[in-house]
Amino acid sequence: MRRTPRLLYAALLATVFLAAVAAGWTTLAAQLDADVYDFLFRLDQRVPPPASSVIYGIDEPTLRQGGGLAGLRGILADGLEKLAPCLPSVVALDIVLADETADTAANQRLARALGRLPYVVLASNLTRTGWENPRPEFPRNAVGHVHSDPDPYDNVVRQIPLEKVSGRERHWALALETFRGKFPGAVIEEDPRGLTIGGVRLPAAREAARPMLVRFRPAVSPVPEVSFAELAAKGNCTPFFEKAVLVGITAQSAAQDRHSTPLSFGQTMVGVAINANAYETLAQRRFLRPAGNLETVGLALGLTLLAGAIFYFLSGWKAYVSAAALLVAAHVFTWGAFRAGMVFPYTTPLASVWLGTAATASFQYFVTRRQLRKSEAERMRYQQAIHFVAHEMRSPLTAIQGSSELMGRYKLPEEKRSQMAQMIHSESQRLARMIQTFLDVERLSEGQMELAREPFAMGEVVRASMERAQPLAERKRMAMTLEALEECTLRGDRELMEYAVYNLLTNAVKYSPAGTRVTVRAGRAGAWLRVEVRDEGIGMDEKEARRIFTKFYRTRKAEQSGEAGTGIGLSIVQQIVAHHGGRIEVQSTPGAGSCFTMVLPVMEESRAEEPSR
Repeated sequence: MRRTPRLLYAALLATVFLAAVAAGWTTLAAQLDADVYDFLFRLDQRVPPPASSVIYGIDEPTLRQGGGLAGLRGILADGLEKLAPCLPSVVALDIVLADETADTAANQRLARALGRLPYVVLASNLTRTGWENPRPEFPRNAVGHVHSDPDPYDNVVRQIPLEKVSGRERHWALALETFRGKFPGAVIEEDPRGLTIGGVRLPAAREAARPMLVRFRPAVSPVPEVSFAELAAKGNCTPFFEKAVLVGITAQSAAQDRHSTPLSFGQTMVGVAINANAYETLAQRRFLRPAGNLETVGLALGLTLLAGAIFYFLSGWKAYVSAAALLVAAHVFTWGAFRAGMVFPYTTPLASVWLGTAATASFQYFVTRRQLRKSEAERMRYQQAIHFVAHEMRSPLTAIQGSSELMGRYKLPEEKRSQMAQMIHSESQRLARMIQTFLDVERLSEGQMELAREPFAMGEVVRASMERAQPLAERKRMAMTLEALEECTLRGDRELMEYAVYNLLTNAVKYSPAGTRVTVRAGRAGAWLRVEVRDEGIGMDEKEARRIFTKFYRTRKAEQSGEAGTGIGLSIVQQIVAHHGGRIEVQSTPGAGSCFTMVLPVMEESRAEEPSR
């Protein structure tokens, strides 16, 4: 590519990159990223290691046996009394014990049951008025919040906040406090990018309450669940031995904290189960780390540059196959990164590939079309050159051929032979000048040539042109007269200007009937010289007059006249006049002739004002 297309190409890639990044920050993109995240989650069917926690649930039979929610603390006391002999390592209650009840006996019994457990985590809830913390009479080793904060757009829980702050009071998540219970005396070490507990690094950046993506266990290997009623009936302590036990309400009629998850498939999950899955994510170190902004932007930039490189260095089917491969690779990369524990957003990288591919492919298409049009224009230009040569050189070649044929066929007097030889010499010189003029006009059209900037007398140019055109007029029995000729000096290329005047004269003769007159007038109008060539020919209407200087355009009446011509002479005349700083005017009436006027700047005076047209 040339420099300008390269700069445009770079600007196009920059625009695509910025558009892709901007698209990734929209609400629609956030929802699309979430949907793709859920799809990848469901696609990952790897079976995790056995769970190290158990859900100890208050189900429907347990509630009925204990008198419903009114007897909840009694139910809890009874269930925890039966749990203590099972020797769990940590017990976390996903039930807020903040209300003061009249059942003092149940409270005391519950307090005694909690005191028998090795490590207890109680729940706290943040409301508009502040924290609802458990009653002080209930023993605990730690307090954790129970908020899961589902996505506001679709109410799906994909992550939990590991911390919640209100005023000067902060609580870690219930799952995190339960996990800390596995490391007695461990301190949570904080830094801007995550947390560390007992040597375990948690990817939870200090933004938006340190969110942690939850690796929900699939349906084939869920967190085990044992109800209060089941333990009371069977007395099997094996599921609880040295396990982290999360206690909560699982009954459909009583659990109010139900939410959808990436694995819900239309069903909801109770809060205690969500916290249990969060605990399993921590305990088994199966973290999902969201890609940072720099990583996402870097991936988008790389994909944009790759799309640009494909259509910069390749073309045709190779470029499109490579672009399709890049699209597939972008999807595969997203899936592979997810399998490796890195979550990249879907919209930004894929938008960079799609937009980059579409934009660069379109750019290549239009650049190719432009190059094709340029090549076609070059071909047409050379065809025009051939037509021009054939048209303009016919007259001198005819004279040379005719004279040489007469000299070879007949024995002519020496004087006649000398005269014909002189004619051949003169016409060959004219042909040489014509070729040079043609080459100069072509270079002038392509901007490859500068005009000669020499003074010349316009009167001599007009007289020489009329002398050359006079034989053509005589053959058609036409009169060619010079009505007025004001001597003026112009600056420019004399040879090209003579070509222009001669072309106007020969056209006037060609497209005028026999017996008519061609009149030439040259006079000053201020700082300008007006050279008029007027005929009494077929004329043309206003529409044709506007198109007369278009290459290869011929008027309908010119075609009807049968005169040969390519329609490029006047276009060249216009270029010559324009490069001399002038213009050409046309006045014509069908059936009443035409007048072509060249308006050219005079050398001696400044070009301050143009004459009225």
